[in-house]
Amino acid sequence: MNSDILGMTRSYAVYLPPGYDSDQRDYPVLYLLHGYSDNHTGWVQFGEVQRIADAAIASGKATPMIIIMPDGDTEKIGYFNRPGGDWNYEDHFFQELMPHVEGEYRIKKDKRFRAIAGLSMGGGGTFTYALRHPELFGSACPLSAWAGGMTTEEVAARYAREGETYSDEEILRHYNENNFVEMVKNGDKEKMSSVRWYIDCGDDDFLFTENSRVHIELRKAGVPHEYRVRDGAHNWTYWRESLPEVLEFITKGFHQF
Repeated sequence: MNSDILGMTRSYAVYLPPGYDSDQRDYPVLYLLHGYSDNHTGWVQFGEVQRIADAAIASGKATPMIIIMPDGDTEKIGYFNRPGGDWNYEDHFFQELMPHVEGEYRIKKDKRFRAIAGLSMGGGGTFTYALRHPELFGSACPLSAWAGGMTTEEVAARYAREGETYSDEEILRHYNENNFVEMVKNGDKEKMSSVRWYIDCGDDDFLFTENSRVHIELRKAGVPHEYRVRDGAHNWTYWRESLPEVLEFITKGFHQF
C-alpha cells in the first residue's frame, strides 16, 4: 500500500482463516507486530503463524480471525512517531494502515473485535498503541516488550546511535509520550481497564525487569491484567509457545457479551 504520511510504499502480511474465501461473513482482527531487525515476514517465517493459527482454530481454542502483520522495519525502525516529526509511523498505522486493511478485508470494526499483540519492539508498540488508543482495542498482548529506553538518556543515546540528535525538550516529550511505564502512571484507569491485557515475558529475558515494572504500575493503578512469566528467553522458541495462548486469550475477548 502507498503511504502519503511516510512518503513510500509499505508492505504487510495477512493471515486469512480457513473458509474465508467460501463465505461472506466479517471476522475479528489481530494486529500482530514483529520485533527489531525483523519485518512483516517475521511472524510468517519464524513465528509459524499459519500453522499455529490453523491448529488453534481447528481445536476450537481460537475463533477464526484475520491477522495483519505490518512492516515496521523500512528506512527507520520502530512503531512510533520520531521526536522531530520526520517519521510518523504511528500516524501511518492509525490513519492509513488500519483504514486500508479494514476496508480491503472483511473485518469487524468494533473495538471488541480488534486485538493487538507483538514481540519485543512490537510488544512496545502494543503497549503504546493500546494505552494511547484504548477505545480501539478490546485486547492487547505484549510479549517480551521493549520499552525503547527506561530513561531519557537511554532514549537520546538510542537515536544518537542511528545518527539522529534532538533537543532535551524533544527527547523528554517523546519519552513521556511513548514510555509505557509513564503512560500507565499518567493514564486513565477506566480507559486502561477497558482493554483486556495479557503480558508475557520469559524469566531469562533481558527485558524481564522492564515488563515487571509495567506489571507493578498496572497493579498500582488498579488495572486488571494477566502477567505470565514462563521459563524462557528472548527468542522465537518462546514466542511460538506464546502465540497459542495469545490467540485463546483474545478469542475470549471476541466472545464476551
